[in-house]
Amino acid sequence: MIAGRGRQRIRPPRRSVAGDDVDFEQTWTKISAAFTEIHTKNASRLSYEELYRLAYRVVLKKKGDELYKRVRQFEHNWLSTEVRSAIQALFSPNLLANTQGLGGTTANERRVAGERFLKGLKQAWTDHQVCMSMLADVLMYMDRVYCQDVRRLSIYTTAMLLFRDDILNSNTSEIDSRVVLALLNTVILDQIQMERDGDVIDKHLIKSCVYMLESLYDDEMESEDQRLYNVSFEHEFLATSSEFYRHESEFLLRDSDAGAYCKHASRRIYEEDERCRSTLAESTMPKIRKVVEDELIKNRIHELVEMESGVRFMIDNDRLDELNLIYDLNARVDDRKTELTRAIQKRIVDMGTDINNAAIAASQATPAAPAPEAGDKAKGPNQEKSLNQQTVAAIKWVEDVLQLKDKFDHIWKDSFQSDHSLQTAVTRSFADFINSPTFPRSSEYISLFIDENMKKGIKGKTEMEVDAVLDKAIILLRYVQDKDLFERYYKKHLCRRLLMNKSVSNEVEKQMISKMKIELGNNFTLKLEAMFKDMTISEELTSGFKKHVEGLGDKDPKRIELGINVLTSMTWPLESMGSGDDDENKRPKCNFPMALDRIKRGFEKYYNEKHSGRQLTWLANMGSADIKAVFPKVAQKDGSFKERRHDLNVSTYGMIILLLFNELPADQYMTFEEIHAQTNIPRNDLMRNLQSLAVAPKTRILIKEPMTKDVKSTDKFYFNEGFNGKFVKIRVGVVSTGNKVESDRERRETEKKNDDSRGFCIEAAVVRIMKQRKELAHQQLVLETLNQLAAQFKPEVTMIKKRIESLIEREYLERIEGARVDSYRYLA
Repeated sequence: MIAGRGRQRIRPPRRSVAGDDVDFEQTWTKISAAFTEIHTKNASRLSYEELYRLAYRVVLKKKGDELYKRVRQFEHNWLSTEVRSAIQALFSPNLLANTQGLGGTTANERRVAGERFLKGLKQAWTDHQVCMSMLADVLMYMDRVYCQDVRRLSIYTTAMLLFRDDILNSNTSEIDSRVVLALLNTVILDQIQMERDGDVIDKHLIKSCVYMLESLYDDEMESEDQRLYNVSFEHEFLATSSEFYRHESEFLLRDSDAGAYCKHASRRIYEEDERCRSTLAESTMPKIRKVVEDELIKNRIHELVEMESGVRFMIDNDRLDELNLIYDLNARVDDRKTELTRAIQKRIVDMGTDINNAAIAASQATPAAPAPEAGDKAKGPNQEKSLNQQTVAAIKWVEDVLQLKDKFDHIWKDSFQSDHSLQTAVTRSFADFINSPTFPRSSEYISLFIDENMKKGIKGKTEMEVDAVLDKAIILLRYVQDKDLFERYYKKHLCRRLLMNKSVSNEVEKQMISKMKIELGNNFTLKLEAMFKDMTISEELTSGFKKHVEGLGDKDPKRIELGINVLTSMTWPLESMGSGDDDENKRPKCNFPMALDRIKRGFEKYYNEKHSGRQLTWLANMGSADIKAVFPKVAQKDGSFKERRHDLNVSTYGMIILLLFNELPADQYMTFEEIHAQTNIPRNDLMRNLQSLAVAPKTRILIKEPMTKDVKSTDKFYFNEGFNGKFVKIRVGVVSTGNKVESDRERRETEKKNDDSRGFCIEAAVVRIMKQRKELAHQQLVLETLNQLAAQFKPEVTMIKKRIESLIEREYLERIEGARVDSYRYLA
């Protein structure tokens, strides 16, 4: 329909004409002559009012059917002769050779021939529309009366169908069975292919031909899905595009890298969208986009991801822009980003496994034998290195994991647009390698990392930097599955920090526990908070006992000052402070010297007055003492003699050992067995303390015979009157492993204790569930138990079954006889 149609106002004829007879043939001759003038663009002298009256009379005299047929036949003849011959004149050899696939023509020759054909066809269509618009105005009364009465298509619509049948569906020649519509499709597709290859085409011309195809229908119902554009061109366009992009994807995968492929695919999608807007129909946009996405992405995404230059290469070389491209492409064809997610997870697990293996290799390296700890000045760098070799490896594992986490957080934020599903996948992958069965030390290593930072890692750091360190530890803690095992190690390390005053800041310690409470809940931090409460109470007890002693009478200058830590036995992991093979309950009581025993009994009396019904167990292995040591006079450089005095900081055991030599003459000795008999110190602890006092080169308060590194039961010990320390204050450190990675034997013991604790947790969970549910099937009970304990640890199903059996034996539960599935009943 052209602009201007229907604007002319034609006055209806006077009623007097209704009675006149109409000579149809004569009238048709006038009308057909006028129609010829209109088609030949020579209609300026025609009277449209007269033509309208002629057509009006014919219809009024009930000859509308004949007029309709004559007009239709006129248009058929005109299109079949005049217009068709003009169209056939456009079929140049270059055009026909290209559409027949004969080749031998250049792209420019094809473009020129195609544009000539498209211009001619566009002109024929435009002329036909203009002419039929004018004819429809002349035959308006026929359309409104006759066509509506007999339910025929309007003459304009009929003429459009005639253009489809007589022009577009006509053969290109008598010897060529191809129709003009197929030729038109081929030419447009060839023009589009030229543009894909980088040539410039006349987009407006093609758009005009597309409008023509959108205006014509394949049937007379004129339904949207039966447009010629959809039925004929679009289907062929999508099929050829699919084949083109299939071949292009094969070529790109073979000859380019993954990054270039992603950029090319993104560019192709953009080009096709723009082509639909400027050259074709916008309704084709989602369809061609799907074709491109299927051929370049969906069908090739696995190969793209797995390319040598694919996701792994991009991650390793920080190609964030390319990762963003591959994320965008994968998201177009798969909401779950399955292939990208799989590749990311695999790379995280692989890199994490490498970190695990490096840590295992470092832990299995043969360390040098530990040397005794001396004063701060006495500890040599080589000794410290050998002592902390495995601890350093453990801390490096944590730092490497954190560095890996930072790397993938950066990728997730910048390349993956903070995608929630990919965040979940990354979290799962980190949890997989951190909790790998082949690497059971993650809980211990994370606790060691926190321990190292609490002791010296936060020195000199600002509050924000301290927060960052704590947050990193919490991040790793989220991934740990066996949080109960982490709690056991953390309590052990915290115990050492508090009792040995190793922590840099108690405020930071409490801040860390607060973060754990937020992350893991109150139950996780109850005992940790109780440890700090014990330390506060101990300070108050020490202060109160000191005032109590001062109130007894005159101050004794030789009286020993006592500092006490009273620890709740169920809260503190006191076994971790021992020698490793002596259980707290089996540890023999140490024989204190008389002066110490007197003050010990004094404190017990004071404590029992304040707290009735409590029993104090003295743990000498965990204490320390400051003692003044006086060594015999020696000659000075000026010829005078001067005593040597030193303030020695030793363990409680070390103090008890040294006090034995107070009354011993200088030339006499004590054997290892004699010292053991008098002190009742456990043999392992005694050996370690004697090593510190007699073997360490800078703290040899005693002389050992024979002078060997190891202490044996036959060794003799003398007081070293010739000891000469460089400093007044000397710290005699006990040969100890400190907070280092556990040996395999120690780890087995820790796991055994942890399994025992888990048994109680499982039983408590089962009882809670059954108390609420009364009766429950076995599988359901196991499932609910797993869910309840998931926040603490993941128990093995066999362990749950054993605990259920134990509860049945102790008559907490009973089996339900005759049930279809294994079920239990709670016994109140």
